Amino acid sequence: MSRRTGRFTVLHVSDLHATESGLLYDAVDGLGRLERVGDYALATGITPEAVVITGDLIERGNAGAYAAVARACDRLQDRLAAPVLTVLGNHDDPIAAHALPGHARAHIGAHLVDGVRVVRLDSRTGRIDADQLEWLASELAAPAERGTVVALHHAPLGSPLPALRRQGLRNAEELLHVLDGSDVRAILAGHFHHGLTASMHGIPIFVGPSLAYHQVMNAGPDAVAGHDSPMFSLVQFTSEGVSASTIALHSPEPLFTQSITRSAQKATHVS
Repeated sequence: MSRRTGRFTVLHVSDLHATESGLLYDAVDGLGRLERVGDYALATGITPEAVVITGDLIERGNAGAYAAVARACDRLQDRLAAPVLTVLGNHDDPIAAHALPGHARAHIGAHLVDGVRVVRLDSRTGRIDADQLEWLASELAAPAERGTVVALHHAPLGSPLPALRRQGLRNAEELLHVLDGSDVRAILAGHFHHGLTASMHGIPIFVGPSLAYHQVMNAGPDAVAGHDSPMFSLVQFTSEGVSASTIALHSPEPLFTQSITRSAQKATHVS
């Protein structure tokens, strides 16, 4: 775990779009894919300190799916022995979502995990309202031992895709103003259904891809379209900085497979 290795690892998942029928577009099982994220972590030996799911837990109009989402989050938490922390997105229902773990009283919160504070914000309206900003400023007034990670659905910037350029957080500057000078080490977000890495006000921002579908990046200036290509991110914090890697659940056949000897001290070049 992080105290021993010096790394604090987050499995960053976003945009499940779970449905009451179990399948989105008659093809996508978001909760089944969440199970596969756990399979990946266990198979690779990754021991995350936390799993953060940045919104759109259900497809709009499928509030009955929250019971299954809650069970899936509880199961993933048990399998990985790590807290599963969720935030709401624009598809989520703020009333029905009270059934989710950690949402009984409010859809925001601060959680201390091995010295790192994970702050959950509610941007389902496309904004962080004044009450949240006031609460956040108060929470950040005292730094956490190993810094803070902020999780919300809408990133405080737009997508490079023309059709999504205005789909970021509408009051991004207000949020960033609160974060200025704080111990925030990164912002985790979703919503775009494609990965994006940026820096605003000196804070790294990682927009995670979606488990439901991946944006077609050349769909044109007035359209969005989705590939059936589920992905999530592996975000790792060290004393030197932070990195994020995109992991695909659907993978083509490898061109080659080569064993790596851990004790080998020299680099191997494969041509």
